[in-house]
Amino acid sequence: MTPELVIPPGFQCGVATSAWQIEGDSAGRGPSIWDDFAAKPGTIIDATTADPACDHIAHLDDDLDWLTWLGIDAYRFSISWPRVQPTGQGAFSPHGIDFYNRLIDGLIKRGIEPVATLYHWDLPSALGDQGGWLERDTCERFADYSQRMAEEFGDRVGRWATLNEPWVSAYLGYAAGIHAPGITDPNSAMTAAFHLMLAHGLAMPRLRAAQARNCGIVLNLIPTLPEDEQPETMAASAHIDRLHNQFFLDLLAGRGVSDGLRKSLAQFTDFAFVGDDDLSTIAAPIDWIGENYYTVNRVRGLPASTPLSQVETQVLSAYPGCPPAQFKPREPRSDMGWEVVPAGLTSILHTMATALPGTPIWITENGAAMGDVHDGPHVHDPLRMDYLRSHIEAALQARDEGVDVRGYFAWSLLDNIEWAEGMTKRFGIFAVDPVTQQRTPKDSAHWYRDLLAARQA
Repeated sequence: MTPELVIPPGFQCGVATSAWQIEGDSAGRGPSIWDDFAAKPGTIIDATTADPACDHIAHLDDDLDWLTWLGIDAYRFSISWPRVQPTGQGAFSPHGIDFYNRLIDGLIKRGIEPVATLYHWDLPSALGDQGGWLERDTCERFADYSQRMAEEFGDRVGRWATLNEPWVSAYLGYAAGIHAPGITDPNSAMTAAFHLMLAHGLAMPRLRAAQARNCGIVLNLIPTLPEDEQPETMAASAHIDRLHNQFFLDLLAGRGVSDGLRKSLAQFTDFAFVGDDDLSTIAAPIDWIGENYYTVNRVRGLPASTPLSQVETQVLSAYPGCPPAQFKPREPRSDMGWEVVPAGLTSILHTMATALPGTPIWITENGAAMGDVHDGPHVHDPLRMDYLRSHIEAALQARDEGVDVRGYFAWSLLDNIEWAEGMTKRFGIFAVDPVTQQRTPKDSAHWYRDLLAARQA
């Protein structure tokens, strides 16, 4: 019999969202690269745009009350850069700053810690038009923006993340082209990845100068599991791991860009975009690190002469320079096609602890797109409940094994825009009626609420 899941004292629990996915009200902010991307036919599977999303801005008080009902300790949200600074440089918007003041003050009034992410992929269009993350100047603009946000909100925000999942921004946006800005160029992807990390490094001292507390970054590290021990499988797995995991961990740890990665990417880039002082800038000490965990990369390598399908080619394009390979997810899988592997979370937490010893870790996102069953006023989602339970158990196992895991954030509070998947995939523990915007807690929300209510002081 499975023992009852118990949240230990001091382990922080919350939920997470991001601005573009829930806020709506695009008229109240400047445009972002995701608005530009969504406006292109065929980029979003169901042609969803940023309005109304979950109309969160108009429903702020109701959503805050639902957070109180859940009984969470903390709420992780992202600040929309173009909402507070429409063009990414110059004047800031009092209207945008007022919204986040109301959000933060509303959280504190309800006894919930605000956890703010400064960049969750919605770069202001004006900066995108000037080259976006291919330009070093964007890094400087991000540092300026970060400092201003700390000056505005730093007295009340409990924890700050500079970036959310720079791997996604860089490789899905600039190599695979399936996220904004929709570029398909390996050198651009590496340039963007490095500049994102440089932006993080430049922002850190600016945040601290403005008295921001607890500053870190959020990655989406994924265990890479070779399907066999054939040389081609081991080579492909090693390359994927270097790009997805080691690149970011090495930069944060001050190890720079590995010789192995430089060699495997030599056909695409000479890393000329790395400046003399950049590596030390990126390696500025962090107070914590976040992990967004959903699945594993299960890899089988193929002989070099193997013809790849269009799907396989597109997937591999997110890993420039990868030898021919296939991703082989096993059952069970979520509606995203992602293999469900709770043990992968335990494993990657150990990897992080080894790479960045002494750095506290939060699971800043974890959840699953699963089918919901609507039954009158009720929404049943047993597979999502099982997913959340098993992954919280996996996180606590790593904690019991000595990893400094401090908390867990379920993704996501609401059924929202799942980026290029539009509204076709649902991650929320609350259903959102697309017409009335009524929120309905699913069984998973009731389960999470009961779990938190049963905690010991």
